[in-house]
Amino acid sequence: MIEVKNLCKSFSDHQVLTDFSLQIPDGSVCGIVGPNGAGKTTTFRIIAGLLKADSGEVLVDDTDIRFGSKDLIGYMPDFFGVYDKLRVAEYMEFFASIYNIDAARTAEKTESLLDLVGLSGLENTYVDSLSRGMKQKLCLARCLIHDPRLLILDEPASGLDPRARIEFRDLIRKLHERGTTILISSHILSELAQMCTDICIINNGKNVISGTVSDIEYRMTSSVKLVIKVTNGIQKAISVLNSDPLADKLSYSGNEIYVTYSGSHEEEAELLSRLTEEGAGVYSFGNDRGGLEDLFLEITDSKNNTGSDSYDF
Repeated sequence: MIEVKNLCKSFSDHQVLTDFSLQIPDGSVCGIVGPNGAGKTTTFRIIAGLLKADSGEVLVDDTDIRFGSKDLIGYMPDFFGVYDKLRVAEYMEFFASIYNIDAARTAEKTESLLDLVGLSGLENTYVDSLSRGMKQKLCLARCLIHDPRLLILDEPASGLDPRARIEFRDLIRKLHERGTTILISSHILSELAQMCTDICIINNGKNVISGTVSDIEYRMTSSVKLVIKVTNGIQKAISVLNSDPLADKLSYSGNEIYVTYSGSHEEEAELLSRLTEEGAGVYSFGNDRGGLEDLFLEITDSKNNTGSDSYDF
């Protein structure tokens, strides 16, 4: 478990982080979402050990990274440099040497990581001749050379074309499947929703709300629009819904039923069971929430409109 506890940071008279805390479960992909200037990059740099907080701590398995090994963390900044006149293999060797990895292990790791990121066969290619997407992949590979516990990716897909973004998103999924714990930021919220297991929304230097996307949606909204599709028994389904006090604003078209439902996940499951027991041939049962973009706008707009510094839950 990685814990960020009560971080505060200011630059001159500008307070960037105020008592920022976050728990990142092992093996999770945690997305950090926030407006420009919210404190995302400052948070990442403090966690990576590149910037000193005014107060607070970052713990990896209860060890403060200030007094433990920063080798536990791999950091890919939003703007990174690559070294001209170096070949891909030499670039990997350079970073491996920083972590005192021997030559045999470096060669083995380089081969496996370049294969992972789709750069196999380019070991002797000069780094500055690579496309932007390839450079991004190479930077990711070198961040993994020392097998970090936590991988921090600050806007990793910025500036990539659509195909390269998809390929990079697939890489994140592969790393997640391997059990890598990842902290990532992006302005493409739909991409984060597809990649992440957890989300933290930061605004004005504070953790406004964090958790899984679905849990946050339930905490933010009192009801959800259910879309229920049936093969038969639509009147039976409507009868069940009309008798449920948690159901409201019911309508239907063809074999699709739309209803506003204010129940929990468990109550939705019970509703589905009742529909099936009453003979409704339900073949699709799901919600139609607005998504992470709408959630982000609701939270940040609410804060900006009220001037509040925290969200009450």
